[in-house]
Amino acid sequence: MGILMKRKLVRDDRNRCLRHPYPCTCAMGHLSRFVEPVVLLILREKGHTHGYDLSASLAAYAFTDAEVERAALYRTLRRLERYAYVKSGWKVAKTGPARRVYALTSKGEAHLQEWAMVLHKVAASMTRYVERVAQLSRAG
Repeated sequence: MGILMKRKLVRDDRNRCLRHPYPCTCAMGHLSRFVEPVVLLILREKGHTHGYDLSASLAAYAFTDAEVERAALYRTLRRLERYAYVKSGWKVAKTGPARRVYALTSKGEAHLQEWAMVLHKVAASMTRYVERVAQLSRAG
């Protein structure tokens, strides 16, 4: 049983914002469902895994209550692979079908750290927002 990994390299301009210092939330994109940072984190923790296992793990790490559709997960995986943050290959077992297995690349590790910086800033902004609403509520 072996894993055959392939790698595609694409110029990575999608995360470059012209208005703010990098990384910023507008340049990172895909914040609405938080699928990308969660997938990167799961792959970092698990090493390599197949899509079904990723799908089953999403709920434990999700930032929202909304269920992540499998189609959104696989679109995210393809996008991450296109930018060389993730690599994939086929795991061939003696029994059962071959499964596509995903793993984080070193570039993906760096992207995970970028997400951590961005989400840290978002968390601080959200905390300020919640605290301000509470202040206004107490003031009447």
